[in-house]
Amino acid sequence: MKTSLRLLNAIGRSLPRSRSTSFIGLGRMGHEMAYNLFSKQFAQANESQFVVCDAIPESTQSFCSNFIKQYPGANISIANTPEEATLASQTIITMLPSSPQVLSVYNDGIIPTLRKLPAIQAHNTLCIDSTTLDVDVARSVAKYVTEAGSQMVDAPVSGGVTGAKAATLAFLVGGTITAFEKAQPLLALMGQRIIHCGPSSAGLGAKICNNLILGVQQIVVGEAMLLGTKLGLDPAVLSSVISSSTGNCWSISVNNPVPHALPEKSPPCEREYEGGFATALMLKDMGLASNVAALAGCPVPLGQTAEALYARMIEERPDLARKDFSSVYRFLEKAMEEGNTVKPGVVLP
Repeated sequence: MKTSLRLLNAIGRSLPRSRSTSFIGLGRMGHEMAYNLFSKQFAQANESQFVVCDAIPESTQSFCSNFIKQYPGANISIANTPEEATLASQTIITMLPSSPQVLSVYNDGIIPTLRKLPAIQAHNTLCIDSTTLDVDVARSVAKYVTEAGSQMVDAPVSGGVTGAKAATLAFLVGGTITAFEKAQPLLALMGQRIIHCGPSSAGLGAKICNNLILGVQQIVVGEAMLLGTKLGLDPAVLSSVISSSTGNCWSISVNNPVPHALPEKSPPCEREYEGGFATALMLKDMGLASNVAALAGCPVPLGQTAEALYARMIEERPDLARKDFSSVYRFLEKAMEEGNTVKPGVVLP
């Protein structure tokens, strides 16, 4: 296994980029996505080359070590910068926290490097960004990638860490038909549903709308489960009733916030809300929805109320910021124990 790509500035143009894939961003989602992608590519053609890059060096070292143990002989390398990753690969996939990181990785690393490549290499390069970020930022980055002669799609995902691990994600893709068709086979190695939503940023718009619903949904599920237990109902029975009734949704049947409510499943609540979609990330997504709604002149009163609740939750319970957002149940439970009530249209005092 190579440990670094420091010399790629000098030799990058001579590498067989057509067989190399770079993955930048090895957080909870990115780690699982990259693992599925690389393992399946290795199974299809073991001469493929893989490159990983992350702001935290320990993440890349750990990923490579684990991958080599599982797939001895795999050609996997560590890029210290997005520039090195771009020089090494014809396909660059990014899965980053939010807009600032995307701007930094693309504007300071990927795009300037694409501009330096020979025209044919730039033309054959595909960028796939699976970050959930501001629509305007996504459009701007895609514009500059295209002007550099390369292709790009925004491909945010739905399905959470569980879906990333199981390779059952849904990819909501924005970009040209040509770029979509080029990206589709790669995305299919990480997910089950690959949906072309329209031109650049359309995938992101679809993802923001989806998470607007999800953020509100998880709160009301927490409210209903808390009310039911207060009324003496067994959480498993209540969950079964709702799951087979008109209140059924992903937040009750898969991401249920109450331990032991889903005896045959293992949602984050069974692990102290670890290993799911962080509350801080859901707050970010609710903010994205509020911002784009304001620009579009579209009212989202429930979304804004939910955003305020997640913000207050993190402010009062910082320990829940990195926990799965279903931990809003714990926040509501504590409010109940302390005698706090919520009046219509008013977030917790």
